Amino acid sequence: MRRDLFDDDHEAFRALAREFVEKDVVPHYPNWEKGGRLPREVFEKMGELGLLGMAIPEEFGGGGMPDYRYDVILQEEAARALVTLSTVRTQLEVILPYFLHYANAEQRTRWFPGLASGTLLSAVAMTEPGTGSDLAGMRSTAVADGSDYVLNGAKTFITGGMQADLVVVVARTSTDPDDRRKGLTLLVVEDGMPGFTRGRELEKMGCKVQDTAELSFVDVRVPAANVLGEVGEAFGYLGHNLPQERLTVAVGSVAQARSAIAAAIDYTKQRKAFGSPVASFQNTKFELAACSTEVEAGQAMLDRAVQLHVEGELSAADAARVKLFCTEMQQRVVDRCLQLFGGYGYMMEYPIARLYTDARVTRIYAGTSEVMKVIIAKSLGL
Repeated sequence: MRRDLFDDDHEAFRALAREFVEKDVVPHYPNWEKGGRLPREVFEKMGELGLLGMAIPEEFGGGGMPDYRYDVILQEEAARALVTLSTVRTQLEVILPYFLHYANAEQRTRWFPGLASGTLLSAVAMTEPGTGSDLAGMRSTAVADGSDYVLNGAKTFITGGMQADLVVVVARTSTDPDDRRKGLTLLVVEDGMPGFTRGRELEKMGCKVQDTAELSFVDVRVPAANVLGEVGEAFGYLGHNLPQERLTVAVGSVAQARSAIAAAIDYTKQRKAFGSPVASFQNTKFELAACSTEVEAGQAMLDRAVQLHVEGELSAADAARVKLFCTEMQQRVVDRCLQLFGGYGYMMEYPIARLYTDARVTRIYAGTSEVMKVIIAKSLGL
């Protein structure tokens, strides 16, 4: 279906992103999968091209265009080429907003040039062992001591944690027995601070080109100058950014489901069974027609949500609806497309297998499908 989401500037950016992905990502992607991460030089190359800093003010080397649609385009172009830039996505769409919204003038001068150029990599450390989606149950603590905060705690499932120069850590700086949400603070821990260590690099089912780490903080002295925003207000900050984080997952889900269909069409046209192309069978046609319809429905819902987000009007409940529908749809579509590959669909040499394993986590991170249903139900007065 025709989309009305992008203008000429967006399409020029798309052409640049497409060229970068085809030239600088696709040929090297298998090696990056084996290595378990995107090399630092990839971020620096993207910084040189202006692909990383569109939302960062021009005075710091960015594009001065805080328009979420540029992030959408990056995801779509990666998916189109049957690859992912998931660590980049996390930095741009999940972590950078915390810096953009809450960094003070001194912090902007200190960190924004490196974030725009790709020489400073970032991660956000929220999830703790045993807490999952219960952010208010966070046990990491940061105790004021002179001009520092002494940070102690452990974090897990941290995307980009092995390479990050800056880690935005959520920790409890005070306790209110009547309100668990109060007293959480964002602190930026910098690489090399004594007591900050990187633990295991976790082995995952999918998302092989994004490192996922366990991080430990033992008596880490974090200067008060590294507090993002106001002390004790982090829960509200997290809630403010969650709609975009969930929208981000939905963008990838729709783009990758669309790529699964394209891969299945290409494969079934070439693959023969019983003397005829698999694409000529009625079942193949019906399956792909049904999948295409689901993707177009998800795309229409997603594009409307992106437009609302650009206008500052996307609600938490609508973001939950979009994430729920698009991630569940992705799982159905990728599974049905893989089936059309037969036994070859189970082989990792075919991108459809990677699309399948990568898809499973989208119904878990940024809030599980069950959490999305709770949010939606509350919006219905239930």
